[in-house]
Amino acid sequence: MADTLFRAAEAEAEAALAERNRVHENVSVADLLGNAPEWQERAHCSQTDPEAFFPEKGGSTRMAKRICKRCEVKDECLEYALVHDERFGIWGGMSERERRKMKHGM
Repeated sequence: MADTLFRAAEAEAEAALAERNRVHENVSVADLLGNAPEWQERAHCSQTDPEAFFPEKGGSTRMAKRICKRCEVKDECLEYALVHDERFGIWGGMSERERRKMKHGM
């Protein structure tokens, strides 16, 4: 019985990961948010591959952070992520972990 439950949980996790990957294909950050704030139209990430901003667990965030560093709306982006408790992706040049640390340090 435990083996069956484990396999079911494993299959569910794999399905969720596959869905996450499918959602992030050919989609912009604005698409993920629905009604995007006006600053997102000026964001550098809106003109690049969203995969860079939503890397797989353990994947590199270097490219996304490099893009954010030069972005004119980096501060608005970070503020949005903190206010809306964004748990995935690079926002305002910061990873989920970095935002969490920042939020708890406030």
